[in-house]
Amino acid sequence: MSRRARVEPVPGEPAAVARTDGERVLVVADYHAGIEVGLRYERGVELESAADVRLARLERLLDRTRPDRLLVLGDLVHRIGPPDGDEVDELVTVVDRVTDRVPMTLVPGNHDGGVADTVARRGVDLEVVGSGGVRLGPVGFVHGHTWPASDVLRADVVCTAHEHPTVKLADEVGGSRVERAWLRGRLDPTAFTGHVDVDVDADTGAGHGATELVVVPAFNDRSGGTWVNVDGQDFLSPFLPEALPDGELYLLDGTRLGHYRRV
Repeated sequence: MSRRARVEPVPGEPAAVARTDGERVLVVADYHAGIEVGLRYERGVELESAADVRLARLERLLDRTRPDRLLVLGDLVHRIGPPDGDEVDELVTVVDRVTDRVPMTLVPGNHDGGVADTVARRGVDLEVVGSGGVRLGPVGFVHGHTWPASDVLRADVVCTAHEHPTVKLADEVGGSRVERAWLRGRLDPTAFTGHVDVDVDADTGAGHGATELVVVPAFNDRSGGTWVNVDGQDFLSPFLPEALPDGELYLLDGTRLGHYRRV
């Protein structure tokens, strides 16, 4: 199986199916449950909650892909710190509904500091791994706000998130639109030198084969993102863009746009 075939985007959706050893894993990133509460106290923006809409979209994805597991690639909740109020209600509802169908794993992001304790108090069955990520067979997963564990980098494909990658597209009459997008390409192991205890020559270099890096778009369409093709837009992850020198952009419908800096 090719590396690309191990992680296949779901056409038209900010989600992918990863083929690990023995499981088909539905992968979504940056769910940001309770974001409307956050926008209210962070920016004074009042929006009606879309919690039911988000959950319905997620359940349709479960119906469509019929996975063995759901993996959330960080930022399941929006608040940085312990979730509270409506955020807790949405978090518990999502985990309850999903785990009635399949096991659920969270690779924690920078917004998930209080999730493990919250779900434990509510008796919700959510697996939370370490912040360095997890490797499931040939696929590694890390949120991207911190350096990955060395074992994650030894995978054939590494999935990360945190950036909410978006692309700004201009039309022929001077207008523009912003769309969520995938970033994919060869992982450059030298970007991790001095930060991750990995022998890059043996583990991710010629002796291992080229590892692919996949940056997953945000599931939440209210969470904004990094305009990766706009000058002056800084990446958030400590290893991007250096770890993805030849990254290519793909829209959610599968349209290939080419190198992200040339779009």
